[in-house]
Amino acid sequence: MLWMERFNFKISSNSISLKCVFVLVAVLILRALLLPSIPGLVGRAEWGNIVYIRNDSQSGIAVRQDNKFLEVPQIVWGLNNQKIAFARACLTARMLNRTLLMPSLSASLFYKEIDLLQPISFDKVFQFQKFNELCNGFVRLGRYSDLSNPTQVLELQKGSGRKWTLERDLEQLREHSKGKFDNYQVIRIIGKNPFLWHDHWPVRDYAKVFECLVLVDEFANEADRVVSRIRAVSLQPLPYVAVHMRVEIDWMIHCKKLEQRLNTNQICSSKDEIIQRVANIEGLKTPAVVYLAVADKLLQNSSVLESWGEGFLPFEKKKLGVEGIYSKYPYLIQSAIDYEVCLRADIFVGNSFSTFSSLIVLERTQKMIKKGESGTNNITWPSYAYNIKGESNGPKRWITNMSDLNLQAISYGTTHISS
Repeated sequence: MLWMERFNFKISSNSISLKCVFVLVAVLILRALLLPSIPGLVGRAEWGNIVYIRNDSQSGIAVRQDNKFLEVPQIVWGLNNQKIAFARACLTARMLNRTLLMPSLSASLFYKEIDLLQPISFDKVFQFQKFNELCNGFVRLGRYSDLSNPTQVLELQKGSGRKWTLERDLEQLREHSKGKFDNYQVIRIIGKNPFLWHDHWPVRDYAKVFECLVLVDEFANEADRVVSRIRAVSLQPLPYVAVHMRVEIDWMIHCKKLEQRLNTNQICSSKDEIIQRVANIEGLKTPAVVYLAVADKLLQNSSVLESWGEGFLPFEKKKLGVEGIYSKYPYLIQSAIDYEVCLRADIFVGNSFSTFSSLIVLERTQKMIKKGESGTNNITWPSYAYNIKGESNGPKRWITNMSDLNLQAISYGTTHISS
């Protein structure tokens, strides 16, 4: 009987060992399915408070804990400077393996007088939940109500000056992404506006963040109303050309100084030069409606509607009858509505030294790529830079170089644009 007991024990032991092996294999298979090893693929799996993310711009797997956060200073300046600053803050949080606490934007253009900044919450302009849905597995926004220990904060001072190099900044971020710094629930970056931080990310990463920014319904509906007015100008369907016409007083002063410093004459454009180049766009069918996106209050006069040739129907906000839509909102919202109107145009013409124009072209390039169109044959989202002469004395064709390793050309302007 003793040998029978030993035999049964052996069978039982082998059975347990086989079961353990089976469970281990099952776990490994599940892990492979949840965290695929295909290069460049973003994978996401969650267990409790831990979120595992495969990083598509760096090798290996980044680990982000949902209860670890990054806080950044209030984001300021113009709409598109703020969008760039916001994206840079998101990508910084990604590098630190943290969730970005929803930052404050600025509703006004004032940035030197702190009391005139008019802070406005991100979710009053863009859809918070939609952002997290679209950027799921890439970057994430959190609310201050998510904090379990608001006092557990590490303040991180951003370096400045010539001695604070790109390499030193990158090393600081890498250092704070691991080890003892992970004991802090919040890392609070203090110092400069995120727009002025060093840039460590390729254009494609920024483009991914921008794609997740969706206006709240109220402002998206206002943009719909403006576009409907433009489309209703004629009884027959006409193409509409959106021209970001930078001829305001403040811009002309700025661009003249910039031309002197960079020793170029391809930044400023007069009203007459813009009109001439738009008229010479190859393949543009007339009649066509021209929507002039211009800061009306900063114009020296209202002559922007004059001198357009036969076949062009120019409109700005007042003539279009949409001043009331814009005037009830602060600067930031006015700019956001105008951005949408220009983005949806059949043809867009802007200035390659304007962040407003540059981000519109980036988004239109993204749409073009997703439709499988190339820069030479795209007919759905054509864009042009009127400050650079192209074929037939028209504006130069313009698409964003999505392979750029940083956002320098978009943030500060360039005459070297892809076509």
